[in-house]
This record gives sequence, structure tokens and C-alpha cells, in this order.
Amino acid sequence: MLAPVPLFLAPMAGVTDLAYRLLARECGADVTATEFTAASGLSRDNAKSWAKVETDPRENPFIPQIFGGIENEMVETVRHLSESADVVDLNFGCPAPKVTKTCAGAAMMAEPDSLVEMVKRCIEASSSPVSVKMRLGTGSNSINVLEIAERCAQIGVLRVCVHGRTLSQKYRGEADWDMIRQVVDTLEPYNVPVIANGDIVDAKSAARCLEVTGASGLMIGRAAIGNPCIFAQIKSELGWIDSDLPWKESEAHAKYWAWNRYVELVDEIGSDYAARNMKQHAISFTKGLPGGKELRPFLHAIKDFRKLGEPLNLAFEAYSNRVHNTLASPDAIEMAKAISAAEIEAGIKKWRPTVKS
Repeated sequence: MLAPVPLFLAPMAGVTDLAYRLLARECGADVTATEFTAASGLSRDNAKSWAKVETDPRENPFIPQIFGGIENEMVETVRHLSESADVVDLNFGCPAPKVTKTCAGAAMMAEPDSLVEMVKRCIEASSSPVSVKMRLGTGSNSINVLEIAERCAQIGVLRVCVHGRTLSQKYRGEADWDMIRQVVDTLEPYNVPVIANGDIVDAKSAARCLEVTGASGLMIGRAAIGNPCIFAQIKSELGWIDSDLPWKESEAHAKYWAWNRYVELVDEIGSDYAARNMKQHAISFTKGLPGGKELRPFLHAIKDFRKLGEPLNLAFEAYSNRVHNTLASPDAIEMAKAISAAEIEAGIKKWRPTVKS
């Protein structure tokens, strides 16, 4: 049996809000990090940016992740965040054009000297450990992860997470686990752990990734969207845990339980922005289940995300209890239509949070 390693929930914009991170931890994730957040927004005291790095006593360790292309801005943001963070994570792996066009995220791998200097200054400014997340490079002809990872290890980063693709690949093709293995070997003399990321979608792929990479941990991103129970499922199938899970065996029961627990956590947190991603999560929970594609247009039509939960719960309950063999049950669809029609009649527009002054 493979020795257990920690499982990380990848930082993802619009996904890893505080309630979802707490949910993921209840579902078996060992380490979570905030949505990746622009240092520029935090430095300007933008309310939405600071909402992304809120935490809760139940979240331990607390790891905010930030990105930015302006060194001084990153340094000062790290200095401030480190006062309350257990670890501050620096993102050099995001391939989104809106990030890379400012020479931030994965684009910084094209400027290794600037990247390493930024990390060095952030470490010097921080009162907490600093970790980094990166890709293999910017393209197939510019793979420089070994150089950058080693230089980061030499200046004292806590750990390095590597997504096994380049910037130009984005999420296409297969993650190069062999290259991650080379990073593991390169950093071994420095005793800096490497976390493998990319194409880990179930217990089988988790085991294979560990065998290939020898990584100290695994980070799961896209496969955990709408499926936070993946962490416990991997641990259970690999024999790392033997305790009873709070949901029944089927995927539908797991998602039904997780959705309702997410709503409870949003209510428990109770902050102005706690529910900002609720509709996106509701839609994601339907993916991969029969009838999800047919149900989603009716859920999308509902503006008030709180009311969206009513037909979704009806659909989950009927499907998980085998009343229907699809999420797109007539009752759930009719309820969604009625809610949407009532909103149109009342002139309700897209919900936006009200921020307290």
C-alpha cells in the first residue's frame, strides 16, 4: 500500500471561497488555500479582494495565495498577510490571459531572475513561511522549472507545487509527471517538499502520480469542482482511512450531502461575500450526473441563488433516493420554472451582494 501523503485543494478563482474550503476539509482535504488573489486589489483595500482571503478558526493552516507582476506590491502584500497567515503562497502557475498579460502568474516564468528576486524579497518581508506554485515553463521550448524551483529552494521556500504543464498548454494535453519527478529529485538535497498537480482525478490516478513523481503531496484542482468528496474517496480507496463517511456510497448521495453542507457553512460564516460563488457551485454539483445537463438551463434562469437551492435539492433527493433515474425530474424543472417566472414578474435582476460600509 502506498504511504499516505497530504491532499491539497488547489486555489481556484470563483471556487475556493471560505465555505468551500471548509467543506473540502470536512470531505478529507488536508490543506486548503484561498482563491488566488491579486496583490494589487489587496494593496488598494478592495473589499472583494479581501473577502477572498477571509478565514475561520476551523481552517488550519490558513494559506492565502496571491499573484502579481509588481515586486514591491507583492512584497508589501506578503508582509501584511503574513501577520495572520500560517503560510503565504505565491502563484506563478496561473495561465489565464487576464493574469499573464500583466506579466503575473505563469508569465513570470519567462523572467526567472525577476521571479526569484520577488520570492527572495517576499521571504525576507514575511513573518510566516512562503511557498510557491509554478508550471513547467512558458512553452515546450522554454521549460525552466528545474532552474527556478532549485533557486527558490536555495533561498528558503517552504515547499514547491508544480503543475505538470506549460503556460502555453493551459489545461490541454497530459500533465508531465516525469518532469515533476525531476523537480522532486532536484530539490531533495534541500529538503524542500514538492507537491504534484495535474490530472489527478481519482484514486487510480493519485496512486499512479505518486508512483511516478515520488511527490510529498498531491494537489487536486478541477476534479474537486462540484465534487469535494473526492478527497475522502481517494483516501478510502487507497486504504488511508477506514472511518465511516458522512454520506452514503453513491456519487449522487455524496453530492447531495456536500451541497447541503456547503449551504450550511455559508450561513455559518455569514459575511457579506460568503455566498458569492453559491450559484456557480450549485451548477457544478450537477455535472457528471444523469440529467444534469438538462437541468442546468432551468437553474441558470434563476437569479436569486438562495431560491435556486430549492429545485436543486428536490432533484438531488429524487435521484439519490431512486425516485427518478435523472436529476432532470419533472417536479424539479417545474419548480425552477415557477421561481424564474416569479422573478421575471417581480423584475428581479441578477443578485449582487450588498457590502456594509
